[in-house]
Amino acid sequence: MLPENALENKTIIVTGGGSGLGKAMTSYFLELGANVVITSRNIDKLSATAEELSANSKGNCFPIACDVRYYDQVEAMMQKAMEIFGNIHILINNAAGNFISPTERLSSNAFDTIIDIVLKGSKNCTLALGKQWIQDKTQGVVLNIVTTYAWTGSAYVVPSATAKAGVLAMTRSLAVEWAKYGIRTNAIAPGPFPTKGAWDRLLPGDLKEKFDLAKKVPLKRVGEHQELANLAAYLVSDFSAYINGEVITIDGGEWLQGAGQFNLLEAIPEEMWDMLESMIRAKKNNS
Repeated sequence: MLPENALENKTIIVTGGGSGLGKAMTSYFLELGANVVITSRNIDKLSATAEELSANSKGNCFPIACDVRYYDQVEAMMQKAMEIFGNIHILINNAAGNFISPTERLSSNAFDTIIDIVLKGSKNCTLALGKQWIQDKTQGVVLNIVTTYAWTGSAYVVPSATAKAGVLAMTRSLAVEWAKYGIRTNAIAPGPFPTKGAWDRLLPGDLKEKFDLAKKVPLKRVGEHQELANLAAYLVSDFSAYINGEVITIDGGEWLQGAGQFNLLEAIPEEMWDMLESMIRAKKNNS
């Protein structure tokens, strides 16, 4: 989507970068010439990903283990990244967790785990890097990965909805507050982008077939990882320098279909519409 050198001389931190959407974004950032630090708790997965992606790109990918729930680990990860690459220019807050469950079945610890990874983790990384940028008078970009139910809420994923709504509020708030330092803050709200790990955990066995999310999308398909990577690369590049405080939905129209009061009428077959139209005309003619 972008010129080959669009992210040249940029260093990017991607949390949750070892797999799924984090890996897809990292792969494209490297292709565009960036250096990327990927981080999560699983150093073995990170190392394997870094080795695989570095071998196929012109950028450098470096793994650093970090649990984003802990500010001291985030600071240590950031300092190590700066030792290796110098300045950090871009932060992608992608690390996440989720449970699909009736809320009353969740323990307090389970609820806390999601809040800590998604909201606290995003806060920790944003605050640590933001302080550094402001101190060094360095311009930077923060891109947060939220979700479409961050603004509507959603049953059965209440901890995730709560945390993502907080991240969205932080995105918009800091976009105004930190703009004077040359720091842009935006978000992407993805719809269904299946990743094997998350999908298998959230919808095990044949549940994936029973709850086929493609059927809820007007375009009748789920997203491809490269499509999200394209959007992310644009939003962190200099091509989007005037976009600040925005959340961009990429879901094929899914949340709009779910939001409209009469959208369920899509299930009415063509013949029934013909019959309804005939009934309405007949009523008009008789009145």
